[in-house]
Amino acid sequence: MLPSSFLLLFYVATAITALLAVWLLYRYYQERRYRRQPHVAPSQRGWEARQPAPDLPLRHRVALVGDLGAVATDGTDPVLNLLQSWMQQSGPASTVVVLGDNVYPTGLPAPEHPGRATAVRRLDAQLDALRAYPGRVVFLSGNHDWNKGRPDGYAYLLRQEAYVQEHLPTAHYLPAQGCPGPITVQLADNLLLVVLNTQWWVQNGLRPLGKAAGCTAIDAKAPFQDLYRILDQNRHQQIVVAGHHPLYSNALHGGNFTAKQHVFPLTAVHKMAYVPLPVLGSFFPLYRKLVGAEEDMAHPKYRKMRRRLLRVLHQFPNVIYAAGHDHNLQYFHYRQGHYLVSGAGSKTAFVQPGGKATFIHEHKGFFSLDFYQNGEVWLRTLEPGAAAGEPAPEVFRARLLPAATAPAVVRQPAWAGSAPAGSAE
Repeated sequence: MLPSSFLLLFYVATAITALLAVWLLYRYYQERRYRRQPHVAPSQRGWEARQPAPDLPLRHRVALVGDLGAVATDGTDPVLNLLQSWMQQSGPASTVVVLGDNVYPTGLPAPEHPGRATAVRRLDAQLDALRAYPGRVVFLSGNHDWNKGRPDGYAYLLRQEAYVQEHLPTAHYLPAQGCPGPITVQLADNLLLVVLNTQWWVQNGLRPLGKAAGCTAIDAKAPFQDLYRILDQNRHQQIVVAGHHPLYSNALHGGNFTAKQHVFPLTAVHKMAYVPLPVLGSFFPLYRKLVGAEEDMAHPKYRKMRRRLLRVLHQFPNVIYAAGHDHNLQYFHYRQGHYLVSGAGSKTAFVQPGGKATFIHEHKGFFSLDFYQNGEVWLRTLEPGAAAGEPAPEVFRARLLPAATAPAVVRQPAWAGSAPAGSAE
């Protein structure tokens, strides 16, 4: 006869397994209903009727497109084609910000590496699409561009930066030399772009720091102090801060997983790894949510960087922070700030509605920011349609800043530096 303690343990394990199975089935049923559908928070209901006045003159446009690293290289890529259409319509008074993870899976390897040819084709496809563009191009780097954060990632970053500068000299790869930043770029009158290399704080191995490496930062805290000074000295301007890593996310890097990933956790590593690990598999999403891999918000390095960055941004209302990293489109309006995730340039992945999110969509595409002469700023969601280069019907737009909040115009030449932390010329 089995001991009573063993029977009790068996019954408890059976009950936990049954409850977990019921929860997973319920989650799966929910996901079937909302997966790949756009979701808008109740506060933004009726957004379809709201749009800028048709005669309102544009001042500048900014395309925020991230995670282009797996684009099609035969000229048929839907996001690249849509981006080219956007560039033709926007003209020289516009900027494309490429938010990192420009080459999957591990950035640009050395010439003798077997993956070099594929990586070059993917990067060339992006550079070719941007070549005739009369506006400004700013490239950021992401964790994949640093060899997925491995200790030799700095060499991968420098190799990619040099390749972009050689094959598209008009583009800016920022911050230069893998420095943490921040770097400022004056896009237009009253419009400042601030670029951070968020991968620097979570990267393993060699990271550039100090004047000897060409960086203004002397330690890990200095960039946040510099960012505060930049935002404080430029309160009269509208500001976009760009980094690869999101500060808010309802997706994988924010700790949200599908029911399938609880049963088949190895699919998070490889999409075809359908090895069933029921119950045991739930420990993987739990680990990613509570402890995290280095690319997750829960990881101590990421968490520390995020906390310091938010401590600065929360002091400056109406700043727009744009990131990639998660392969979807998300917008958060929180504590008077605007936080974007635009990482759906070549892949899509699960994102959960609710929480602090104003808008989410598991779909390829990118966000556009339209800055008008009267100070209004509008967010537009651009997704590929059935015809090449044509957008699908707009699934969300919102006015981020009304005219009443526009600061007084301060005339500055394009690309003029505006802070001691460094500027792109």
